[in-house]
Parts: sequence; C-alpha cells; structure tokens
Amino acid sequence: MLHAVITVIGKDKVGIVAKISSVLARYKVNIIDITQTVLRGMFAMIMIVDLDQATISVEELRRELEKAGKEIGVEVALHSTDLMESIERI
Repeated sequence: MLHAVITVIGKDKVGIVAKISSVLARYKVNIIDITQTVLRGMFAMIMIVDLDQATISVEELRRELEKAGKEIGVEVALHSTDLMESIERI
C-alpha cells in the first residue's frame, strides 16, 4: 500500500476539511486516518491517505492540494511515508 501524510495548518475557518477532502475524493485518494485540532484560533490537521487507487501522481496531487490551500488561506503539505520512513532509519 502506498501511503502519504498530509498536513494542513492555518487560521481556523469553516470549510477547511471539506476543501481538502474534496480534492482527495476527486482523485480517488482514500483517507485512512485523520486528526485535527484548533489551538488559539489556529487549525492543524494531519491525515494519512492511501494512494493505491489514486488517479493522479504524487507530485500533481501535491500541487492540487497546495493550490486548494492557497484558495482558503492555509498551508498544505504532502509527504511520502516512504521518505519519512527512510529518514527514520538514518
């Protein structure tokens, strides 16, 4: 299974989860796990997603998520779990 970690950080507002999850749904990316919190008005979310059925490349998905984040004023980053596991081994 090909997984990735998505982080979303920014000023809390209505629609953040909907905007990001709609991008994922459009490209058949499944959300496996999600956590979110609001700290002093700042929204933070971490998602683990499954890319096995994705209809988009990782780089294209990263660009689409960044674009969606800019539209609503949040920072979105996509990290490959392969990269994170490699760093952990070092």
